[in-house]
Amino acid sequence: MRQELLSLPKGLAEEVSKNLVMVARLIDEDPEQAYAYSRIALRLASRVAAVREAAGFAAYATQKYSEALAEFRAAKRMTGSVELWPVMADCERGLGRPERALAMAGEPEVQKLDKAGQVEMRLVAAGARRDQGQLEAAIVTLQSPELASSAVQPWTARLRYAYADALLAAGREDEAREWFGKALEADKDGSTDASDRLAELDGVEFVDAADLSDDEEDLNEDLAEGHREEDDQDDEDDEDEDPAEIAAAERATDVTEYYDEDDEEYEPLEQSGADADVRGDKA
Repeated sequence: MRQELLSLPKGLAEEVSKNLVMVARLIDEDPEQAYAYSRIALRLASRVAAVREAAGFAAYATQKYSEALAEFRAAKRMTGSVELWPVMADCERGLGRPERALAMAGEPEVQKLDKAGQVEMRLVAAGARRDQGQLEAAIVTLQSPELASSAVQPWTARLRYAYADALLAAGREDEAREWFGKALEADKDGSTDASDRLAELDGVEFVDAADLSDDEEDLNEDLAEGHREEDDQDDEDDEDEDPAEIAAAERATDVTEYYDEDDEEYEPLEQSGADADVRGDKA
């Protein structure tokens, strides 16, 4: 790409480069914004193959398949490379033309693809079979030396996942579980949701953390409200109490503690002055 941008005036090349960097940075997390940057780059340098390719992927990420296909074709004409062939075929699927995708899978261009490209083409072809309701044909399409290999390559997890998904769609649940497990083993960067699919097959339900937080917040609010109601009730009870009754209760609790005089540890308690006077009067 750098070499292609050198054909542009320096200032223009820098501006185009900035927009392409933003496309690459945002295409996964914010494809619409990435698409907007790609349109700017396309307006500035539509004769640069790298720009047309980036615009194609941005359109593809936002499901603008007709536009994406046009950009990929333009990039292919400019470079003569066939590496975009699988994604072009997938655009045909996106446009509701799986028969065209299958036709592309049989073209000589496929033989010019590297191993990763050929596996990608196989995935697209299997998807096209499924689009046509041909589940068993999709399963057969995915059966390949790459699927059977125990070596883990960048495409291994996705290939095994697609195979497991096709098996499950065909009602072959036990085999699907086995291959979802194999996909998970190869999925080091989490490119698939094989772990979730396995959990679903095993009947495990996941609870969204956000839902849990909401439930905890509701519980805390209920507890706080309960405490407030208790405090309010205590305040009401305090207001209803008679001061005279309170004083009498306090006097009742301030009594002399008596012990058995036969107890060796018994010690007579000192009498208060008031008690002594009362007893003296009685005597």
